[in-house]
Order: sequence, then structure tokens, then C-alpha cells
Amino acid sequence: MGFVEGPMEWSVVVNKAVRALVIGVCAVAWCTTAEAQKKEVAGEYACTEARVAGKSVPCKAAPLNLKTDGKFELQGREGDYLVNGAWVELNGAVLKSRAKIEGGHKIVFRFYNKKGLCEMIYERRVVELGKTNLS
Repeated sequence: MGFVEGPMEWSVVVNKAVRALVIGVCAVAWCTTAEAQKKEVAGEYACTEARVAGKSVPCKAAPLNLKTDGKFELQGREGDYLVNGAWVELNGAVLKSRAKIEGGHKIVFRFYNKKGLCEMIYERRVVELGKTNLS
């Protein structure tokens, strides 16, 4: 009987070790992916268009700055941001919001107010040779 219990105990130990290794590898991969995604969206964004109840209006919102260290700044408010798939989640002391990442280096905030659906479309700025252009 002792011989049978030995291999069973050993398989339990190996099974636990494999689980721990898989969890560790997944955690490292997830952190690396989150860091890579932050670097992909990091930059300064300008509000290029706003839509209120389907009508386009001039956007006068402050620029959004997403830093490579996972911090953001918007209109003097600061906090952390997280890239979660196709979403950017802002988490600050005063400001908490979520925006959709869209093609063409765009970030779109959607929310409802008393006038209906509002969209604020931010586009990343590209700085080349002292010039600031929208990408």
C-alpha cells in the first residue's frame, strides 16, 4: 500500500506545481500585454469632434494625455488608466470613465445626458519636427 500512496502523493505535488507555473506564466503574460497596450495608446489626444443627440458640434474639450506609465491627465485631473481590450478605463479621484479605442488612433467617450447620447471623439496628435498634427 505504501508504494501506491507514494506515486499518488507525487502526482498531487506535480499537479500543484504545474498549476502554480501556469498561473505565474499567465500573470506575467497579462502584465506584459497590459504594458504593451499602454504604450500603443500612450500619447496626447485632441478632441476633434463632439456629437450631441446625433448632431455634430464643435469640441472645446481639453486635451487628453495618456502617459506610458499608465497615468492620465485631462483638464488638470490626474489618475491611472488601464487598457482592457478595446477599452481605455480612466480611474482618478474625481474622474472615472471608459472610452472605446477605435481605428485611426481615436478614443471615443460615449455617455448620456438630458439631450441624449453624447460622443466625444479624441484623435492622437503626432509631433514631427516641431509641428503638431493630428494623426
